[in-house]
Formats: sequence, C-alpha cells, structure tokens
Amino acid sequence: MTEYNITSFGGCPDGIFDNSAAFNNVLQALKDSGGGTLHVGKGTWRTGPLELFSNTTLVLEEGAVISFIPEPERYRPVWTRWEGVECYAMHPCVFATGQENITITGKGVLDGNGQEWWGIAREKKERPQKQPETKLEQEFALLNPNYKDQPGGGGGRAYQFLRPPLLQLFNCSNVRLEGITLQNSPFWTLHPVYCTNVVIFGLFISNPHDAPNTDGIDIDSCENVLVENCHVSVGDDGIAIKSGSGEDGIRAGKPCRQIRVQGCTVEKGHGGIVIGSETAGGIFDVLAEDCIFKGTDRGIRIKTRRGRGGQIENLEFRNLIMEDNLCPLAINMFYCCGADPSSPYFSQEAQPLDSATPSIRNVSACKIRATGCRASAGFVAGLPESPVEGLSIQNSEFATDEQSGISADESDMFFGIPSVAEKSIRLLNVKNAAFHDVKVKGPAEAFIYR
Repeated sequence: MTEYNITSFGGCPDGIFDNSAAFNNVLQALKDSGGGTLHVGKGTWRTGPLELFSNTTLVLEEGAVISFIPEPERYRPVWTRWEGVECYAMHPCVFATGQENITITGKGVLDGNGQEWWGIAREKKERPQKQPETKLEQEFALLNPNYKDQPGGGGGRAYQFLRPPLLQLFNCSNVRLEGITLQNSPFWTLHPVYCTNVVIFGLFISNPHDAPNTDGIDIDSCENVLVENCHVSVGDDGIAIKSGSGEDGIRAGKPCRQIRVQGCTVEKGHGGIVIGSETAGGIFDVLAEDCIFKGTDRGIRIKTRRGRGGQIENLEFRNLIMEDNLCPLAINMFYCCGADPSSPYFSQEAQPLDSATPSIRNVSACKIRATGCRASAGFVAGLPESPVEGLSIQNSEFATDEQSGISADESDMFFGIPSVAEKSIRLLNVKNAAFHDVKVKGPAEAFIYR
C-alpha cells in the first residue's frame, strides 16, 4: 500500500502555515491509488476541514497536532445527522462518508480550537438569538427548509448555527480509532453515525467542563461498536448512545445495537454512560462494565421524552465505580432540554400511545459502587402510559452526601415531576422492578415511590 508523509506535499508544521491544500492533495492521492497510509509528524499542522476515504490509515506521530482553523465559512455544508435529525450542517473537522476500512492511530492530537466556536454559541444563546442572521446561517436555513419543525437539544438549530463535530464517520464500516487525543471540539467530539464494526480504543478526549454541547463520544444508530480503555473529560455527556430524534429518527428507522463499553474513565461532564436523549430508532443490547465515573453529574443516564420515540431494551451495567456524582442512576422519560415546559410532553396524566412514545425495558445494574451522591441515590421516572419495565438492581451500594445542600430535583433535567426532599432512590411509574442486596446509605428511606 502507498505511504505518504505530509511534508512531501508541501506541508509545514509551524502552527502558522495553512496546510489545507497539502492535506487535501495527499488524501486525494491516497484515494486515487486505492488507499494507503498518511504519516503526520511532530509539529502543529494548521488546516481547514479534512475528508478521509476508504482504505486510509492516518498515523499521528507523538508530538503531532492537527489544528483546525476556527473560521465557520470554511466548513461548507454536508449532508449528515445533527442532534438526531438528518440535514445539512457544517463539514466536520475530520469527515468520512460512505467509506470503509479507515484507521486513525498514533499518539498525536486532533485539536478543534473550539474556544472561538464556544464563544459564538454562548453569545447567541445568551441574547437570545431566535432566527438565522449571518450569511452562513441563512444558507443553512435555505438548505434545511423545515428546520423550524425539527427537534433540537439546545445546540443552535433554531438559528442554524450548526457547529461541526471534531471527528464524524457517516455510514462507514470497519473503522478503528486508537491512541489519539481529541481535544477542544467545536461541538460533539467523536460522532460515528450509521456505522458498523467500529473499535474505539485508548482514546483521550478532553474539552473544558463549561464548553457547550461538547459530548465526548456519541454512538449514533450504529451496530457492533467497542469502546475500550478510553479517558473522557468533557463539557457534556461522556459516552452517549443515540438513534435519532422524533419523526425524522422514526423515518430513518436505524437502531443502535450491540454496543460494548469497558474499562473507560469519565470525569466531569453531564453523564458517564448515557442513553439518549435521541432514541427514535431504538437502542438495544448495550453492555457497560468495569468503568469509573468521577465527578460526572450522572453516572448511568437514560434520557428520553414523549415525542422522541424508540424502544430502549436490554441494557446491562456492571462493576461500575462512581464518585461524587449528582445522581449515580438516572432514568428519565421527562427529559426537558430543548423543550417548552408547558408542552403535554410533561403531563403527569397518561397520554395516548403513538409511534413517538418511547419505552424502556429490561435494564440491569449489578455491582455498582457509588459514593458522595450529592442530589440523590437514584432517580427513575417512567411515563404513566409507558412505565419503565423490568428494572433490576443487584449487589450494589449507594451512599449519599446528606450535607451537600443540593436538591434531589437536580438528579436529572426534567419538567412536570413534583419535588421531593429525600435523597433516596426515587421511583415513579416503574413496573416489575427487582432489588436484591441493594444498600442505600444516608437518607432515612432507601426508596420512595412518588
């Protein structure tokens, strides 16, 4: 197979030179030759967005940093999925679509230079901006004529500032990512969509804890994925599993299944191992084991709501250590982010079942050790018309911090559920739950049912 070095195509790693042409030329040469390996050596390689093709191996040598230029106009529209909806959005910093046999390996870094992106996003949200304003946002509004009717998670769909993920693989197969560091992502960091046979091993993923919408790993409508020995510290959910949102996700009908997460550490962020909130295509057969969630808001987090749709079934969590979380186990079917609090989504009255009613069944947690739980020992809230069914917790221990001063209502983000004072494991609309050898230390009551 062909092997190239970026310097052979005029690249310069001084952190100033624009290497966009050099990268695009060498990647095109690899495509034309049927594939091969690109070696990126020590130094800072400043560039615009990149696209990878089949049978390509990208080797980032120790000390190598590919630094993406934070100029939105460079990130031209591509067809993708953004916050659970197929649409045109900004070209990811690194993108592959419809490709196979892609490897990215080494001890180097992909740096999204997200600081400027986050600043723009914060300013728009704080104003708040309610519609597209810039030329680029207006271009996206024309490309996505139904954007006003599409669900969002708070990232900026309403004004079409559709920030790029750092690394996105769209409809790809046989992918291996190993050893590299991903940092300072403009938006979601690593986002495989509609992919099969993916191995994510030994990655270091780092974004500031206040960086908006910077999930670590988002596995989206994929099949047969292994995430192993990764370290994630980000400004949103750590390792998330998704399958599309609302009507568009139901139309696409692509589930996430056969996902295994093992030996990973997640620090800070909103959740350790997360299911949803984009659940429309269904999520099945997930195993998370031998992980540590330290200082995350939630440990195990399952979130959806009416209108999101999807069956969530056969989730297993075992041998997890959680330290200083708000809530170690949150199963929430009243998830509120990006929604109107007056919506019937949050009614405590049973609503008619339809294709957009989510369901959660067969969730097992075993050998969970959680200490310093600041909001509560657990929060499980099903819908009255679609209860959480078949929850099993075994051989586990939860210890709350009764001096934290944080309300039990901070266990997860919800609307419509009455407040409680106790930091117990709270269960609402739960069917066929089983608890064996479960210890809850701190609150006066181990479980409350309301």
